[in-house]
Amino acid sequence: MEYINRLPFDDFIELFGNVIERGKIVAGAIWARRPFYDAGNIWEAVCEFLDALPLQGKVATLRLYPDLAGKLAQSNRLGDESHQEHRTAGLLAPPTADETRLLTAMNTKYREKFLFPFIISARQNAILSEMKARMQNTREIELENSLEEVKKIAWHRIVDLIRNQSEVLTSKY
Repeated sequence: MEYINRLPFDDFIELFGNVIERGKIVAGAIWARRPFYDAGNIWEAVCEFLDALPLQGKVATLRLYPDLAGKLAQSNRLGDESHQEHRTAGLLAPPTADETRLLTAMNTKYREKFLFPFIISARQNAILSEMKARMQNTREIELENSLEEVKKIAWHRIVDLIRNQSEVLTSKY
């Protein structure tokens, strides 16, 4: 953690700028909270930032995330972290035409109902059954569910970044 705590602002943003999808502003806001003692400390700062956002800021944050197996994934334009998460969940394997139609239709219905994309920590959930169940929620409940999923995703990304930084530092010596 010493290495991370010594990072200049721009380097910190570069490293943690996608803990929240395309959320460099989040990394910028939490940089001032240093020193961090562990991954949990960084994650708490991210969660507190998200929780403090007004409603429109929360919705805007959710809208930064791509549709699961959507156009960005199909055209190989996901960010590194999203690409890894899609790959882990098996969403980058070529889907059948029926699977593509089903997921596209569900993504569209979800986005039309809630006005933001379906977000799930793909490392931990059965995606289609969870999406079907969550479609029954109100917008308020789904906003909270989605923010909790964003927090789970952030946790995994922070842990991965710290692990990768430790490996890089260890390999240098």
